[in-house]
This record gives sequence, C-alpha cells and structure tokens, in this order.
Amino acid sequence: MKTRQLLLCVLLFSLSISARASSTLSLPQDVYVWQRNWNQVVRDAITEHGSNFETLVALKAEVSWHAKRPEFVQVPLDYALLKKSGSHIGLALRVGPYPGPFLESDRATAFLTSVAAAIVGEARSKGCVADELQIDFDCAQSKLDGYRVWVAAIRRAIAPVPVIITALPSWLNEPSFPKLIAAADGCVLQVHSLEAPRSVDAPFTLCDPVEAQRAVERAGQWNVPFRVALPTYGYIIAFNRNGKFAGLSADGPRKDWPADYQLREIRTDPSAMAQLVRFWTTNHPPSMRGIIWYRLPVTDDFLNLRWPTLAAMMAGRVPREHVHAAARRVEPGMMEISLVNDGELDLSSRLAVQVTWTNARLVAGDGIGGFNLADTGPGAARFQVDDNSFRLPAGEKRVVGWLRLSEDREVKVEIKNF
Repeated sequence: MKTRQLLLCVLLFSLSISARASSTLSLPQDVYVWQRNWNQVVRDAITEHGSNFETLVALKAEVSWHAKRPEFVQVPLDYALLKKSGSHIGLALRVGPYPGPFLESDRATAFLTSVAAAIVGEARSKGCVADELQIDFDCAQSKLDGYRVWVAAIRRAIAPVPVIITALPSWLNEPSFPKLIAAADGCVLQVHSLEAPRSVDAPFTLCDPVEAQRAVERAGQWNVPFRVALPTYGYIIAFNRNGKFAGLSADGPRKDWPADYQLREIRTDPSAMAQLVRFWTTNHPPSMRGIIWYRLPVTDDFLNLRWPTLAAMMAGRVPREHVHAAARRVEPGMMEISLVNDGELDLSSRLAVQVTWTNARLVAGDGIGGFNLADTGPGAARFQVDDNSFRLPAGEKRVVGWLRLSEDREVKVEIKNF
C-alpha cells in the first residue's frame, strides 16, 4: 500500500510540474494578410516578417450579396511567396451579410461550398497545402443557427482541411452557439472593433482589455479550440453636422466627406495589447490555442502599426518610445534636417527641431513635409509642425527641412515640444 501511495504522490507531483511548465510556454502567434492588393510592399512584408508567425492567414476571396445573388471577388495570392515564408498557411473567405434562409440544398449554400472547394483546390494545385480555411461571415446574431448549415456543408466539401469560423463575444451567450461551434473545427474570437463611438467626443476603446479577458474566460468554458484576434490597426470615423455617425475609413481620410463633418481617429493601444499578451502567456484557458493579429504591417498602410511596434507587442513588452533629430551635410554650408523615430512606438505630437550654429548667418532654408521654418535670431532656426495630425511611424525617418549657411559650420539639433 505504501508503495502505491508513493507512486501516486510522484505521479501527482509530476503532473503538477508539467501543468506549471506548460502554462509558461509562449502562445503561438499568427497574423492576417488581409491586403487585397499584393503590391511590392506587401510582398516585402511577408518576406521580411512572415517567418515570425506560426500561421499566415491570407484573405483569398470575398462574397457579397445583392438581392440574394452572390458577387464573388478573388485576391490573387502569391502562393510561392507564402510557401517560402516557412509558416503554416491559412486561407480566409469573407462573406457579407445574408438574410437567409439557410438551407442545405439551396443555391447560396451550393455556391459557398463550391467557392470553398475551389480556393482550397487552387492552393493545392500551386503546391501550397492550406492548413485551415477561415470563414469570416458578417452574421446577424439571430442567424447563428442558419450559419451552422453553411459551416457543416463547407466542412464536408473541403475535408480534411479544418474549417475555422470567426466569432464575436456576444455570440457566446446565444442558445444556438453550441451547435454552431460544434459544426466547425475551431474559432477565432474577435475582441476588437465591436461597436462605433456614439458621438465624436464619446470615450471609446478599439479593444477593451478587461472585456477581452472576460470574453476569453467565457470562450474557455466551451472547451473548443480557439484563438483570439487582436488589433494592430486604426481607422477614421466621420460624424455629420448633427453629430451622428456617418461612416469610417481604414485607409486614411476620405476626400469625399463634406467639409463640415467632424473626423475622429481611433487607433490600437500598443501598451494594452502587450499587457494582454503577457497575461495570456501564463493565464489562459486550456482551449485557447494562440493569438492572431489583424493585420500584417506594411509600410504604406497609413492606419496600421509598424513592425517594431508589433514585435514588442508579440513579446508582451510595452513598446519603447525614442526619437532624435539628425543633420546631414549635403554640401559645404548646406544641411538637411531630419526626424528619426528609432523607437517602437509611432510618434504623434506637435514637434519642433531647434537648429543652432556659430559664426555664420542663415542664407536660405525651407521646411518640408508639413514643417515650417522659423528664423529665431542669429545662429538659430526652428522647424516646427502646426498640424496636430502629424505622425511619424516607428522605424521611419522624415526630412523636415534644409538650411544654407554663409559658412560651412557644424550645427546642433535638438527636439522641442510645444
């Protein structure tokens, strides 16, 4: 009996050690490649950073409905580049709102299953085996039971490729959700951008960390594999002259908004996202299998974070802020003045660069890129930006102006806030 008790104690101790060890392992982190135009900057981003993720989930096709008739758009993916990244590859099928009905044998179901089979088959024909198909359906909460019909049909059509659905936290409380999630192989819990601000001045958070943690705990109760989608992006929201929500843009201010509309910029809070990652790394339900970021940083994505910021967030570390000014001698007596953001956070502030020198006078100069040149007296000049929308992304450099002096002199540059 004593031997059995000893063996039992050793087994329990080993299990305890194993559980604690597994809880400290880093969560796998994936990313969405949601860009519809695979231009050179998108290709460069995949080449440079794709291997940092467990899985790249690329938007492959979008279906919208007009009078219940489907309109289908495909994204031309570079399968060779995806494969070269060394990461697992997922494909995403985006489906717009649909009123129903949802029937196993109707045209809508048949169309979606054929699309799913075609895009999985295309990837296979290009030598790129899809590790999952994600369905991102803009489903009304009252239609979840009908959505289950689509999921089951698509799953049969593309087996054995796993079918993953995106889900909102509000879905978790619906009576029809258990059957829906049972029809899939897992889900992605989207905890960001759940509603629009009520007014231009109303407090708003793109991703509320407290609500995100609550949603993850609720999702963990279903004992179904899931990942959590966290944001990297921002957008600009427009309110009309009456203060009512009028629309939003994810690619910068639209030019067709009336002049009297008020615009508000909403962005991801990198510090909050880093803290969530750090918390979930050691405190997550067993069914939580990872984090997936929306979306891959590319250099021409105006409202998305840059790679240095995301890299810090993925490590669970609050991104570091650091910026400095630099002077470059273009030719004798002529200097080019720049701001360099060598930190991990975007710089967004009203800044000035103070330039000083001795034994020379200012002959000419000008500001560049929204900066104005102010002559502040003998031996000094200042480049300053008056636009509150100025932003210098992490890892980027911006020329703010140039100076020509009467003599070839060394200059001192210093950043000033005002």
